Amino acid sequence: MTKRDRWFKPRAAIQFFASALLCLDATTGSTEDWPHFLGPRNNGTSTETGLLNSFPKEGPQKIWVRDIGTGYAAPSVRAGRLVLHHRRGNEEIVEAINAETGKTVWTHKYPSRYVDPFGYNNGPRCSPLLTADYCYTYGAEGQLFCLNIKTGKPVWHRDTAKDWNVPVAFFGVGSTPILEGNKLIIMIGGQPNSGMVALEAKTGKTIWESVGKSNWEGVTTFGWRAEIPYNWTGHEKLASYASPVAATIHGKRQLICFMRQGLCSVDPVTGKIGFSRWFQSLVGDSVNAMNPVVQDDLVLISAAYFRSGAMLLRVNPDGKSFQEVWKEPKRHPMDAADRDPQTGEWKIPVLEIHWMTPILHQGHIYAFSGRNEPDASFRCVEFKTGRLKWTRDESWRKYGTKQPNVFGRGSLIHADNKLIALGEGGLLGMFSLNSEKPTELARWQVPEMHHPCWAGPVLSEKKLYLRSEDKLVCLDFAKR
Repeated sequence: MTKRDRWFKPRAAIQFFASALLCLDATTGSTEDWPHFLGPRNNGTSTETGLLNSFPKEGPQKIWVRDIGTGYAAPSVRAGRLVLHHRRGNEEIVEAINAETGKTVWTHKYPSRYVDPFGYNNGPRCSPLLTADYCYTYGAEGQLFCLNIKTGKPVWHRDTAKDWNVPVAFFGVGSTPILEGNKLIIMIGGQPNSGMVALEAKTGKTIWESVGKSNWEGVTTFGWRAEIPYNWTGHEKLASYASPVAATIHGKRQLICFMRQGLCSVDPVTGKIGFSRWFQSLVGDSVNAMNPVVQDDLVLISAAYFRSGAMLLRVNPDGKSFQEVWKEPKRHPMDAADRDPQTGEWKIPVLEIHWMTPILHQGHIYAFSGRNEPDASFRCVEFKTGRLKWTRDESWRKYGTKQPNVFGRGSLIHADNKLIALGEGGLLGMFSLNSEKPTELARWQVPEMHHPCWAGPVLSEKKLYLRSEDKLVCLDFAKR
């Protein structure tokens, strides 16, 4: 065999270029799947091009609309098949749908007794995770299934509440698992040291358990008046509503996990903990829900409950320590210096992200900030400094039966050099990626959508999928 023969394989080359042509057309742009939470890169970004630049008066063309059961889980799409996890009556339903027609391909159902203690809906919160062979789902009570992607038949199942000592969560189970190599990584939240668990993806067998008392006992917390060491009680809730993020930092693979107590790094192979940083609201009934944003050795986290604010950390080369680059509030959360001297009200932190994961683009963070509808804003923040570049008020100042013409809190995805926004009341919009000022390109109130639309948009094959508590809408997002 010649040197040329060793690297040039005609059949492989033909297959490669044929595959590329399926995903790229000079006139229509590129497309890709959205196979799990936050899309193909787990950060809300898509490489699709050839998308709408504006909306017709009547909005983008609807391809299909379906009535669905309750839940807050965004669907996932792979190879022309959409999978939705929702609930009807006393059953959670995993439903595979033809993405082109909206017709059901298969369903898998199982009983659910979950009742939200705060009166929110009782459906699942985690998006399906799709591979070429399997569909993984994680229900509101912690029922973890691996299904055959073609048939919907169970491959394996774990009842996490029974298999681990898991305290009941505030708003149900809401951290979507991720795949890291041959491991399924799940935020279980089990006591005392099963906050994070790795399972064999094909069998569901436990590989390692980690995070809990071992790393949070005695760490410095930020209480009402002082920084005090934490004493573990054995009844702590460990799970948050943020999914773990796998990243390579200083050449080493890490799982960056934003737990209820705060941020920690875990070795995906062994489960060994690298570093921990306490970041929990002073309010008991609170959540951390934003996925960490990681770039190089920098990690951003934020939360919205009682001035939790935001923080950027720089991971040190040893992987076991970090430096705080910036944080806001800069001082103690209850420091009087953070009150407005004229009004006596608390100053608003630069970021207070409730559930969405921000978009990082060219050194700037784009996000909806604010805990509740009345204090929502759309913001651009300089990533490395925490400097607010611009903010736009999106608060719902009046309540009633008429849908307000603002986004409120919302979700963003990035595609075709634009931000696609879905407000919690079903207002769909597009913005330029402009760090100097908010530049809105289009807006349209989707008639079928109403509050609360808390699942982010999903983009695949130039179709935009939107879900509310009772509707799933498929829009044609291709540029004409």
